[in-house]
Amino acid sequence: MPFVSIGGVTLHHRAIEATGTSRPIIFINSLGTDFRIWDDIVAQLAGEMPMLVYDKRGHGLSDIGGGVRSIDDHVDDLSALIDHFGLDKVVLCGLSVGGMVAQRLHARRPEIVEALILSDTAHKIGTAESWNARIATLERDGIEAIADGIMKVWFTPDFHTNRAAELAGCRNMLTRQALPGYIGTCMAVRDADFTDSARRIAAPTLCIVGDRDGSTPPDLVRSFSELIPGARFEVIRGAGHIPCIEQPDALANLIRDFVASLPEGKHAHG
Repeated sequence: MPFVSIGGVTLHHRAIEATGTSRPIIFINSLGTDFRIWDDIVAQLAGEMPMLVYDKRGHGLSDIGGGVRSIDDHVDDLSALIDHFGLDKVVLCGLSVGGMVAQRLHARRPEIVEALILSDTAHKIGTAESWNARIATLERDGIEAIADGIMKVWFTPDFHTNRAAELAGCRNMLTRQALPGYIGTCMAVRDADFTDSARRIAAPTLCIVGDRDGSTPPDLVRSFSELIPGARFEVIRGAGHIPCIEQPDALANLIRDFVASLPEGKHAHG
């Protein structure tokens, strides 16, 4: 199991090599998940492009280190991970808070971000009131108290009805997250407003949303995409907040087509 310690934080990751000189793509998971949410995407794209998945700080098997106070804590880890692997140009694919991490890394180090794939995310997610209410519930009752409500925004009613075993597994993934990592990341999202920096994104950008997303609804993601110069906007049918699990074929096809459309260039990857 690959682990790397960066700045006192041990990160769990998996690198998937590919032949040729294709640009590497890094996947950044959402709140309350780990990198296993990308398994079906990685399986579909294996051999076509180098990929890196990792558990962000305080999630999955990664350390919480000194805690999470802002999106920048997650960006610090990702930035150091990119340097650790000696990558000079990357495509970032972030889901939900992972998309905010991707936006912020672009703002800090635009020269290494070749393109952005922003799935079910926005320049600002939720309100201070909604996040504070969630945090209060978490501090009082733990993740279990909100798990069923989260499942309703993560997945469509059809998924609930027909994929009960997967639903149970995803619920387990959520409720077994470390509470401090989850709460800290809630606070980070609450305090993040990337409206201005979205307008300055210069990299080619694809914004994607599930048509039944209850967390970052299609209208929000569309308005977000309109802030970003030249961004492409796509809706995945029959998906909630986590298309990489619910509709991996559709998402993999969008990623494949988008990466193929990028300008050719020299790409180093380790």
